[in-house]
Amino acid sequence: MKILVINAGSSSLKYQLIDMTDESALAVGLCERIGIDNSFLTQKRSDGKKYEVQTDLPDHKVALEEVIKALTDAELGVIANMSEISAVGHRVVHGGENFTSSAVINEDVKQAIKDCFELAPLHNPPNMMGITACEDIMPGTPMVAVFDTAFHQTMPAYAYMYALPYEFYENYAVRKYGFHGTSHKYVAMRAAAMLGKPESEVKIITCHLGNGSSIAAVNGGKSVETSMGFTPLEGLAMGTRCGSIDPAVVPFLMEKEGMTTREIDTMMNKKSGVLGVSGLSNDFRDLDEAASKGNKRAELALEIFAYKVKKFIGEYSAVLNGADAVVFTAGIGENSASIRKRILSGLEGLGISIDDEKNKIRGEEIDISIPEASVKVLVIPTNEELAIARETKELVAIDEKLGASISV
Repeated sequence: MKILVINAGSSSLKYQLIDMTDESALAVGLCERIGIDNSFLTQKRSDGKKYEVQTDLPDHKVALEEVIKALTDAELGVIANMSEISAVGHRVVHGGENFTSSAVINEDVKQAIKDCFELAPLHNPPNMMGITACEDIMPGTPMVAVFDTAFHQTMPAYAYMYALPYEFYENYAVRKYGFHGTSHKYVAMRAAAMLGKPESEVKIITCHLGNGSSIAAVNGGKSVETSMGFTPLEGLAMGTRCGSIDPAVVPFLMEKEGMTTREIDTMMNKKSGVLGVSGLSNDFRDLDEAASKGNKRAELALEIFAYKVKKFIGEYSAVLNGADAVVFTAGIGENSASIRKRILSGLEGLGISIDDEKNKIRGEEIDISIPEASVKVLVIPTNEELAIARETKELVAIDEKLGASISV
């Protein structure tokens, strides 16, 4: 069984074709600048050979047509024809309260995705474009929506509710949703395996640290708390997002700077975080280099980021009444030894202590804690595409069984 995993953005389309017999990625590709001049597609096979083409990609349907051409290319493709694709798994950012798990896509599911457009205006519309494009190009192929928010739907009401007048929740669904759920779920599962225990018996703090960052408290395989909220803006200071701040800052700056709601939203989402503090970059590698050369604002940006993560680890240790492990994943979490050390220094009182030599290892599954540490620190590369493919395979199999039983 081969599953195509699609992650559609407003002007991009990431994809992987995964062979579920051994869960290997046959091809990994990206369409960029969709609807913009100088658009192109790049694809890399598992043997390292690349397929590249610069062509006009006016919309997601044309982009997907180019994806199929790349996958079936006689010389550099990986399948003979598109009939080899058994199913398509789509990453969908927001499922609202409608979905506690992934879902086979039908008209009701598509309408529910559309109903969440106002909750995720930058993400759900392009996610829907990807679904529509696949339906046009691959009619009859089973498709599954895997929601970033679904994993966090197990949070209790006292964790996801805001202390606002209750009618705002009733009328507009204003509450904490959380994001990066597919990643948090995947690494929590891998952490349990590394600890040699069933998921139901472990308490884990998962740290998904990249340009966008979030932390989750996972108890018995279920999310009970997470740092992102109604939108991905809440929580940690990130690459360009400010994270949690005093809400009164918003009207204060709007008045002082004469900002519109759109302008201050853009400022908090795209011009803040470590970029805003440093005035230099949202790339943590740039900040590390600048800080090492004495740039005080770059150093401050790194200190703020690490301090916020440290606080959430402490907070979630209390939420879980003690954790078995802290997991680092995503671009920064998997690869930056210096950031991990900044975050974990001073947490020895929680039973957290790392081996500096093991901490130097990048991008591999590894336990970097010292042997006597009561709380293990694990580095686990995330694989959201594989997680989406697994969910898709499982749901398509269930759907086919139900269809067969109904027909009988």
